[in-house]
Amino acid sequence: MEDRELKLWSGWGVLFGMLLGLGVIVALITLAAQWKEPRLVWAIVPLAVLWLVAWAGFIVNGPNQARVVQLFGKYVGTLRQTGFFYGNPLYWRTRVSLRVRTFETGVNKTDEKKDAVGNVLVQASSHRQPLKVNDKDGTPIEIAAVVVWRVVNAAGAVFQVDAYEEFVKVQADAALRNLASRYSYDGDASAPPAVAGAHPSAVSDAHSLRGHIEEVAAQLKVDLQVRMRQAGVEVLESRISYLAYAQEIASAMLQRQQAGAIIAARAKIVEGAVGMVEHALQMLSEKNIIELDGERKAAMVSNLLVVLCSHSAPQPVLNTGTLYN
Repeated sequence: MEDRELKLWSGWGVLFGMLLGLGVIVALITLAAQWKEPRLVWAIVPLAVLWLVAWAGFIVNGPNQARVVQLFGKYVGTLRQTGFFYGNPLYWRTRVSLRVRTFETGVNKTDEKKDAVGNVLVQASSHRQPLKVNDKDGTPIEIAAVVVWRVVNAAGAVFQVDAYEEFVKVQADAALRNLASRYSYDGDASAPPAVAGAHPSAVSDAHSLRGHIEEVAAQLKVDLQVRMRQAGVEVLESRISYLAYAQEIASAMLQRQQAGAIIAARAKIVEGAVGMVEHALQMLSEKNIIELDGERKAAMVSNLLVVLCSHSAPQPVLNTGTLYN
């Protein structure tokens, strides 16, 4: 539904008129008492009723607030201006906040509970319970996101959905589940970035949840905006706030990551050790320090690799004979 701007009268002029109307009513009551004329009551009573009903037309609209106005079920317009206004007393006005709001998915809040006297029985608290979903590879993970949003179409927020705040939270959970199922938890961080406008499957193949935080957050924002546009809501920002393996596989996946890190470190150590051995043999050959045959070179390479690749300090062994004895 399109949001229409509603223009109302200034409330200060009408307030002055209301005070004048009060003076007229008081004057009529005084005249009726002095003249003892009961027929004036037929004029005083309707004027007094109209004067009281007219007070319902005053509207005070604060900053970053909107009033969606209806008249007998028909949408009249939306008041966005800040100030003191006056409209039809029969208008039905719904207040909508236009402030920027934020929430985190999977956070359950408990309200404060008090007894009849006012003593606090249960303190207000919040409990984080991230969404549990399978990623693209079927691995169970836990994920949560922070969503920053605001209402840009007050009429749509009131008329298109039942309760727009609850609608935003439910749609955020659904969009996050859908996003997590399209990406792998961990992937190649060096994968080339996806081309703008590419198919979502191509984007998910190129990116991972842990390795491409910015790209995943941008895609989550797009998914959220598509879902929430009908409620008149604009998504300003969305970020992954929590990401971890599910508890039942967290230990196994940690061992897997540690094994991968150890293998990568070992490969780097071996690569450096081979380069150092090659450099040592080359220098010995260039400077003619000693001539080594194939067997002695093999023994030297073996000893150097043991020294360079060992985790603990090697123990020296003194050879009192020759290399061949």
